Amino acid sequence: MISTWRSTPFPISPTSRRKTKTEKTNKQAMTEDRYVAAIEISSSKIVAVVGKVRPDGQLCIIASEQEKGVESVRYGVIRNLEETSMRISRILSLLERKPAVAPRRITGLFVGLSGLSLRSIPTRVSINLPDDTEITDDIITRLLQQARSTAIDSSLEVMDAVPRSYTVGRLETTSPKGAVGDSISAEYDLVVCRPEIKNNLIRTVQDKLGKSIKGIVVTALASGQLILSAEEKRLGCMLVDMGGETTTVSIYKNGHLVYFATLPLGGRNITRDLTSLNILEERAEEIKITSGNAIPKETVSTLNYNGIRDADVSNIIVARSEEIVVNILKQIQYAELKDSDLPGGIVVIGGASKLNGMLDLLSNKSSLNVRRGTLPQYIILEDTKISSGEIIDVASVLYAGATGNEAECLERPAQERVPVTGDANTETGPEPEVETKKPHRNKSGGWGGKITGWVSSMFGNAEDDSDPLD
Repeated sequence: MISTWRSTPFPISPTSRRKTKTEKTNKQAMTEDRYVAAIEISSSKIVAVVGKVRPDGQLCIIASEQEKGVESVRYGVIRNLEETSMRISRILSLLERKPAVAPRRITGLFVGLSGLSLRSIPTRVSINLPDDTEITDDIITRLLQQARSTAIDSSLEVMDAVPRSYTVGRLETTSPKGAVGDSISAEYDLVVCRPEIKNNLIRTVQDKLGKSIKGIVVTALASGQLILSAEEKRLGCMLVDMGGETTTVSIYKNGHLVYFATLPLGGRNITRDLTSLNILEERAEEIKITSGNAIPKETVSTLNYNGIRDADVSNIIVARSEEIVVNILKQIQYAELKDSDLPGGIVVIGGASKLNGMLDLLSNKSSLNVRRGTLPQYIILEDTKISSGEIIDVASVLYAGATGNEAECLERPAQERVPVTGDANTETGPEPEVETKKPHRNKSGGWGGKITGWVSSMFGNAEDDSDPLD
């Protein structure tokens, strides 16, 4: 069982426990950095990072490694466990050799969860109470458990239940604890996906590599917490994560998630369309990156790329880009909203969004403000060689995981025994144990603030070996 923690003000997960007196004493004495690690596995690349949490609560990313061109992952779902585990093993080995990490060894990871079937389902649950009952954490936890137990499609599994609002008696509130009433109800967005996505992550990282999974984090929701401002979420905004084979759309209104969907469209669709010009996918990707544009060119060059006309390249890229954008904006309608309901605009992340003109196309088609998402300044990149745009997703996983869980992900190797000179019969005492202390997390602000539960606490052993795309 992989146990994780939720931080206040939302209910404590049933898998959590109270800290012992010894743990509390150790926590007060924390003076060392706490090391954490995370990995994001997608169709276009696998990225892992190592970070450290300073005693004052500051999160620093100290190392990053990645491998691109991942054929063993399709639409965010691991299809080949062996190949994927080998790639991850190489990445972790490279991380462990970096001066900022060595001689520590990565023993645990926070793992990002994404994939084609990931989406939200709205639900409403309620509990009747005696008159003038004060709402406690236990009551809120019961409500959460009831929401997670809501009957849904048997082919899906609930990864999380994200609250929109609560009603105590007849009073609607976002902070029900301490309120008094004869009933409590809540609207939740159930984040669901096919079990194979989670199970194959566990089988790859934990079973094949022997790494402890410290928590599985819904990547898109973690990105929303890290990238979007509180004002944008209150006003209403849309976060778009454009990947290689999927695009994730998350819509926020009044400070809460109200819609979440994953589309089977991404940058690789454009690349594959270009292969219709009788070129290999590698060459098509190169052309797309160097000269592609999502917006029709006013004047088309007569130049060609080894016999490939610029006009043909432009027509293909524009057509597919417009299809992707139309489907993204269609999600606003599916959320039962209008463009005018999202004055916070559209925030875009992901590698496929780097195509020239893509953000302009989104703006032109929607009449909404569009900006590129970036890491907040309070996430420190100690290695200046790390490109922040390349690690937004995995940094979000690290942030959410490290905030909601005090686990250590790295260990120092055991101290070597020092040779003793002199009488061979001289007895020596037992080698002292090396105790790793965990630093105190800053709960008053910064990165240690509100986490709304994107670390899933429902993990079982994977048994299904079926193709996740069937």
